[in-house]
Amino acid sequence: MNEAFNQKDISYLHIEKWQELNPNLRVGFTTRKGGISKEPFKSFNLGLHVPDDKNDVIKNRQLLSSKLDIPLDDWVAGEQIHSNRIKIINNKDKGRGAVSFQDSLESIDGIITNQAGILCTAFFADCVPLFFFDPVSNYIGIAHAGWKGTVNRIAEQMVLKLQEAEVDISNLLVAIGPCISQKAYEVDDYVINHLSKEMIDKTAIKTKHNHYLLDLKQLNVEILLQCNVLRNNIDITNYCTLRDESLFFSHRRDNGKTGRMLGYIGYKP
Repeated sequence: MNEAFNQKDISYLHIEKWQELNPNLRVGFTTRKGGISKEPFKSFNLGLHVPDDKNDVIKNRQLLSSKLDIPLDDWVAGEQIHSNRIKIINNKDKGRGAVSFQDSLESIDGIITNQAGILCTAFFADCVPLFFFDPVSNYIGIAHAGWKGTVNRIAEQMVLKLQEAEVDISNLLVAIGPCISQKAYEVDDYVINHLSKEMIDKTAIKTKHNHYLLDLKQLNVEILLQCNVLRNNIDITNYCTLRDESLFFSHRRDNGKTGRMLGYIGYKP
């Protein structure tokens, strides 16, 4: 399987083929490298909601802002409470969550826009980043999908919201970014019981009594297919945040004491 996320900089991976469709598009996922944060957040922590030095995090964000050529004042972030709530944003939302976690979009895990000069962002350390791009209407979006967001079908909510905005689903491109892989993600029946038998058969492997290896990437693919997103339009990363320790923070691997990567998508102003 070809890798959709290409590394051209120490600090981030990007979806090069999407950016070739629109030269003003910036879309990608950061690594843990190239920043100034200290252990256990070393070094390119972008999350303000972890107990890192706030000034270091903002400096890291400014570093990325310069690389992407999109000012920090144009970033927008949701609060991320593992919900399936989506918001279509516009210029009035610019700066929300950019330099302060407290003014993030309240109770939001998915962001959509079609306006230039806004960088839609979300933060990750094992959860699934879902990227959306319609090269025809120019609608873009990003969603934060942990297991709760996934089983509550945030992918479907993103598709429905895009359809409300009159996006033709046959044009919609979706990329599933770096997250924890099935081999590294064991869950118990509390999680599995949120899924239908059909979904369990397609996305989970039983390891022992009431324990399963769950494929969050494939689970989101199955949900997208149910929403009539074309399979050829869905890219799935090969990266695993837990396995690829040199590149990524991992909440599970690092026992919760770790930084956050940033998923981003937006058009240059």
